[in-house]
Amino acid sequence: MKDVTIAELFTNDSDRFAKFSATFDDLMLVDFSKNRITEETLAKLQDLAKETDLAGAIKSMFSGEKINRTEDRAVLHVALRNRSNTPIIVDGKDVMPEVNAVLEKMKTFSQAIISGQWKGYTGKAITDVVNIGIGGSDLGPFMGDRSAASV
Repeated sequence: MKDVTIAELFTNDSDRFAKFSATFDDLMLVDFSKNRITEETLAKLQDLAKETDLAGAIKSMFSGEKINRTEDRAVLHVALRNRSNTPIIVDGKDVMPEVNAVLEKMKTFSQAIISGQWKGYTGKAITDVVNIGIGGSDLGPFMGDRSAASV
């Protein structure tokens, strides 16, 4: 497959999009057709999902279970994206009110920086931001903070 182009896959199979895509509730399109996969590949991925109980893992993630075994905590990025405000219970507590409060603070802070109202240490408007993406763990920023503390 590595030597086959996506264009060739479509040329050789006029039903490729229909075979390798699905729409859910007319809201979300999942399209694998533009990847180098075959029907056999898709079947193997589906078997793997069943074998590993992917559906159960997804349910655990959305229910706030502590599935981050390394840090013994829930993976709460789902709460950050939960615009429906469906309760997400962690340790018996709905975390959504706290999540929404933090998101509102972030919005206010961002707007103050963008407008120039919030000034930097020099009293000048902030024009550049360094963003440390944490990828679900606070270990990287924690290490950066600790190493900078001694400077």
